[in-house]
Amino acid sequence: MNKPLFMRIVDRLSNEVQFFRQKQDVTERLGLSALQKCTTAIRVLAYGSALDAVDEYLRLGATTSRLCVENFVEAIINLFSDEYLRRPTPADLQRLLHIGELRGFLGMIGSIDCMHWEWKNCHTAWKGQYSRGSGNPTIVLDAVASYDLWIWHAFFGPPGTLNDISVLDRSPVFDDIINSRAPQVHFSVNVREYHLAYYLTDGIYPKWITFIQSIPISKGSKAVLFAQLQEAVRKDVERAFGVLQARFAIVKNPALSLDKVKIGKIMRACSILHNMIVEDKRDEYTQYDISDFQQGEGSGSSHVDHTYSTDIPTNIANQMGVRTRICDRQAHQQLSFDASLKLLSFILLIFVFMFSCLYFKIYV
Repeated sequence: MNKPLFMRIVDRLSNEVQFFRQKQDVTERLGLSALQKCTTAIRVLAYGSALDAVDEYLRLGATTSRLCVENFVEAIINLFSDEYLRRPTPADLQRLLHIGELRGFLGMIGSIDCMHWEWKNCHTAWKGQYSRGSGNPTIVLDAVASYDLWIWHAFFGPPGTLNDISVLDRSPVFDDIINSRAPQVHFSVNVREYHLAYYLTDGIYPKWITFIQSIPISKGSKAVLFAQLQEAVRKDVERAFGVLQARFAIVKNPALSLDKVKIGKIMRACSILHNMIVEDKRDEYTQYDISDFQQGEGSGSSHVDHTYSTDIPTNIANQMGVRTRICDRQAHQQLSFDASLKLLSFILLIFVFMFSCLYFKIYV
């Protein structure tokens, strides 16, 4: 985390959260500053160290460090979650669709997967519910990430015995679509119109129109090429999990708290801080030129309907109809076929362009 970003967090917490304001005792001695308290919380989250490990560096005991961490994660969630752990806006969706088109996947807005966080001090009565086989108890994080490692959806809390399909049944990832609160998306693949964006997934997810899986048993060069490219792009969410654990070792190490609610707040706060860092450093490592998109050009064959109203009243019949569209297996197979053909033609154009450049370089 860069220093300006950290100081912005410190300034806002010191101004809006009572716990982080510097106070005086009865002898008019100043207490701990907001910088000390925020530094303590960040060090515990980033290094996953014990609460009393900052005593020599910041002069805080274990009890005060625990209060700093608890108030810090609650303040981060209350102050920054609406901006840094939000659902995609129409502008965000248009940018994600544009990047997906540049990568060869029209209508793709990210990838989805699950991560397990080990719970060391799980209650004995709950271990059977949270342990898979002979392993340790874990809690599942269901997340959606895009090309720049931004986490758009984070659902944390299901027990570790559940697989990705069981977690998906509990996850609210499609609630906005079912309740008609999501912006309307339109894109064309292989001269066919589609109105639901999709995520790239691994093979365990169901055959829905909102998911595109790889080809498990690839027969032929076309299928092998599509499987390789799909699996390469799908790794965005895996990279996001790796970067999240590298930045915040408390998520990588086993959770020591007895309270599941506090563990959930820590995971949510770390996801928000991760997105803040991604926004701060996005221009440094992005591999895609979005200058045409920023100028309002190059939208291609995918776009978001900005005139679509998200205040439409819903009822059970409409919700069941939308859910049936999401779970349409036949539409999923057609979209997978069209996406593979479109991706292969996209790759062929790249090879033709490279060959043309090489030809002109040699003979002109």
